Amino acid sequence: MTLDRETLELAKRIWNYHQLHQTLQPADCIMVLGSHDTRVAIRGAELILAGFAPVVVFSGGLGRLTEGVWKETEADTFAKIALNMGVPKEKIFIENRSTNTGENIALTYELFLKNNLAVRKIILVQKPYMERRAYATFLKQWPGPPVEVMVTSPQIPFEEYPNEHISMEEVIHILVGDLHRIDMYARRGFQIPQYIPPDVWEAYHILVKKGFTSHLVGV
Repeated sequence: MTLDRETLELAKRIWNYHQLHQTLQPADCIMVLGSHDTRVAIRGAELILAGFAPVVVFSGGLGRLTEGVWKETEADTFAKIALNMGVPKEKIFIENRSTNTGENIALTYELFLKNNLAVRKIILVQKPYMERRAYATFLKQWPGPPVEVMVTSPQIPFEEYPNEHISMEEVIHILVGDLHRIDMYARRGFQIPQYIPPDVWEAYHILVKKGFTSHLVGV
């Protein structure tokens, strides 16, 4: 598949839409959502080491991008990264049964109840192209009293995001699929609705015609 200038510009348009660029404030907990990208764990560890919250929860079992690839769950893998970065063990909580974002949220809420953690403000950490979807899902799926939620991701520009584990082509497939999910999952009641500007939809349709379809809902 050709990654020409047009393709990259269209993909970056969707990438920019996915990010919310929220200003972070101190919170009661940092909630790191499971992922195939260990840089998400690093971002979460950096935030707790910087004093943004007293505890961090790593949430994630094995999902569609890690099942059959990783030997340990996403949460356990991420927790080890945080420990190696100097995060004290007593500040780390692990939820390692969830397989999707909705389960991340529901099972983490159960963990809060079990450990008597009073949480009124949460920082979510996810991949750059999943900021908006994580935020929209949390606001719909959180089962407890309303909390203030902020979202962030590894501070990596689009052009530098691919690495030895994920190619630019795969990044584009996934961010196109996540835009599809923002639309479809809101229709199905899994997320709050999010406005998608016409120029972002235009980029989506062109990239789908170019063949970036492997992560669309139902594909």
